[in-house]
Amino acid sequence: MVFCSLFFARLSAFTVAILVLIWALYFKTSFIPHSPASQEDDDLIFAVLHPLLMVIGFIVVSGEAILVHKWLPGSRNLKKLVHLCLQGLALGCGIFGIWTKFHGQNGVVANFYSLHSWMGLICVTLFGAQWVFGFVSFWHKVEVRTARLKVLPWHIFLGLYTYGLAIVTAETGLLEKLTFLQTEGARGAVDN
Repeated sequence: MVFCSLFFARLSAFTVAILVLIWALYFKTSFIPHSPASQEDDDLIFAVLHPLLMVIGFIVVSGEAILVHKWLPGSRNLKKLVHLCLQGLALGCGIFGIWTKFHGQNGVVANFYSLHSWMGLICVTLFGAQWVFGFVSFWHKVEVRTARLKVLPWHIFLGLYTYGLAIVTAETGLLEKLTFLQTEGARGAVDN
């Protein structure tokens, strides 16, 4: 039963990553700017990298890090190390994904106009706090074992909550992008 659940989770994550990649390539022409001097090409690469990094980092890699305690054979310390490293990779992808959004033509302030933007900021903040807290509590072993046992259920709950928030944030971003594409299509039909 565990194998079927892990297989379904990985298949779903792989499918989501492939769909986001296809979607980004379909609506944007390339990952590589055609001419480095062009501002539109620079904005294009940042616009494509943001959804890819956020979905692949926060959903696929983070999901795999959550499941590592179920599928990885070996010692508890090895599982904790792999979990910590994968979550660190996911956090790095998330921070770089937000940086790519801020680095576009609109700048930082112009990106905080929607629910998706604020949910993303909250999600990255919770994720970063969770990673630092997990490192200090479970890997660095500053706290005694009894304190770690009391903190573990909260760490699991907040980690799953943050993962769920990342999924909801990705969905709101997808809906926001689809709304913009429909608006641009309607505006283009009116202009013609």
